[in-house]
Amino acid sequence: MAWSMLARASPATLRTACRNGRAVGLPLRTRWVATMHTFDTKVFEKRRVQMADMEEDVVVGGRDKFHLIPKAFEGIKQVGVIGWSSQGPAQAQNLRESLEGTGIKVAVGLREGSSSMASAEQAGFSKADGTLGEMYSIIKSSDMLILLISDAAQAQIYPEVFKSMKPGATLGLSHGFLLGVLQNHKADFPSGIDVVAVCPKGMGPSVRRLYVQGKELNGSGINASFAVHQDVSGKAVDRALGWGIGIGAPYIFPTTLEAEYKSDIFGERGVLLGAVHGIIEFLFRLFRSQGSTDEEAFMRAAEGITGPITSMVSKTGLLSVYESLGADDKKKFEIAYSAAYHPLMEILLEIYSDVSSGREIASVIDHSSRFNRYPMGQIDDTHTWKVGSQVRAKRASFAPTVDPTTAGVYLACMTAQADLLFEAGHCYSEVVNESIIEGVDSLNPYMHHKGVAFMIDNCSVTARLGARKWAPRFDYLLEQQAGSKIASGAAPDAALLKAFTSHKLHKIMEVCGSMRPAVDISFKA
Repeated sequence: MAWSMLARASPATLRTACRNGRAVGLPLRTRWVATMHTFDTKVFEKRRVQMADMEEDVVVGGRDKFHLIPKAFEGIKQVGVIGWSSQGPAQAQNLRESLEGTGIKVAVGLREGSSSMASAEQAGFSKADGTLGEMYSIIKSSDMLILLISDAAQAQIYPEVFKSMKPGATLGLSHGFLLGVLQNHKADFPSGIDVVAVCPKGMGPSVRRLYVQGKELNGSGINASFAVHQDVSGKAVDRALGWGIGIGAPYIFPTTLEAEYKSDIFGERGVLLGAVHGIIEFLFRLFRSQGSTDEEAFMRAAEGITGPITSMVSKTGLLSVYESLGADDKKKFEIAYSAAYHPLMEILLEIYSDVSSGREIASVIDHSSRFNRYPMGQIDDTHTWKVGSQVRAKRASFAPTVDPTTAGVYLACMTAQADLLFEAGHCYSEVVNESIIEGVDSLNPYMHHKGVAFMIDNCSVTARLGARKWAPRFDYLLEQQAGSKIASGAAPDAALLKAFTSHKLHKIMEVCGSMRPAVDISFKA
């Protein structure tokens, strides 16, 4: 059964149901997505939650559910995890620990001679006991295959991977990129296998760090979406949910493979990585032009976002940031929000169109083929991030505060990104995770710890390329279209601000906040 075509409503109906009261003008060539809002599980308890004006079914994870994973994995003797980059180490180790004592083996498969073999061995995987081996050997012997190699590599070798899989095996993906590749190639997955996805809403190191930190706190981890694209066995839903619980997801919500890759690739190029980088560069220069010292400008722009704004959005929502401001600062927020929203939306529309059409996927593959000639360059060598290194060294001497201009621009980007995803028909959980939660709970803590490169370059190659490509566009358009309005104190847009303060995002965030991981990511100094 092809689950990717199922939804509780048609895309046209979803388009109407998911509007937030303001059309954003998606290009006609942009395809609406059909998303899953419900599912049936024989093993886990699902919870129906009210997300503003829409209901969604979710599964709440936690270590108290680990004993159910063997039942969900019925018929699976070996889980093969292929790849050891961002997600591979986290998911392989988390699953191994969650399945300890069940008799289900977790084996890591890598290219022969891979430099990652030593790292996998240090993590406890071994050729001697069959938990570490050559990639195709592990693929052939696995009942469930979790393919976590780079997106560009998947695009190159997927025919051989499909050919090597056991008949009736389950193919697991943590990103829908491969579906986009197959759509571009006018190809499809083999018909005799289950195809599922579990997609953590955070980079691999966050998935592992929160799982480890949460050993004493049930339910600590990174939220995940799941999708069932093909269900040949009739067990695909429970296998996907068992996988999500096994890697530590505290809250798992349904989507489709197509909706996932569109929201994910779009999100990381937007506010999660690319846009936040461009916003900080823009604000740093703006504040310096207004008389701030270098260190003051960085504290207002970057430290404000990664410190108090991130914390408040994570725990009490976007509106709490605005409501915490005094009357004068609210005015500055309103000016910045009004000035920034439309330039940001203009770029976001272009990104979503490029992702939806397959052009961005093709761009990633093309760019990856040039790495031998031009590897990815450094992204934190600007004056901004050199100052940032100095500021981080002095954190004991200051406490960053919410700068209203910074808050206005940053929250305008979050809201614009959410507006576009609502308009495109994505389910509400997906919208808030790809526009807000992943940023504040998983990614921003990495930037806060060591800067923008530490955040972006701990992510996938696809994410790293997208952030590098689009961050300068955000910086440039904000400079050209928003900077002068902010500097001159242009009149705020009352309708836009009313849409923000009354936005359904706030109610949705309250529901998602109730299922938030029990601990924050922390780093050793």
